[in-house]
Amino acid sequence: MSKYLLQASYKAEGVKGLLSEGGSSRAAAVKKALKSAGGKLESFYFAFGESDVYLICEAPDNATMAAIALNIAASGIVNIKTTVLLTAEEIDSAAQAKAPSYRAPGQ
Repeated sequence: MSKYLLQASYKAEGVKGLLSEGGSSRAAAVKKALKSAGGKLESFYFAFGESDVYLICEAPDNATMAAIALNIAASGIVNIKTTVLLTAEEIDSAAQAKAPSYRAPGQ
């Protein structure tokens, strides 16, 4: 399974829901959504700053993660940013793969 970093920011309605339901219920809802799509929640944290929530999760593939992110965004009360995470071994594999022919600008 692939790993992902999700960053979420609540809009006003989302903050109201968070205040009424609490943080634990939001973590449980995300865990349930991921599980229903064959994924798994690894960690879930609230934060100060640009994003309100950071979580790391697993999903079977990018299409599954896209479906989850689209459904969350479709609620209209959460802005979400999804980042695909790569392991050191995946980077090793990419570095050892046949390099494409590439010329940098101006070279």
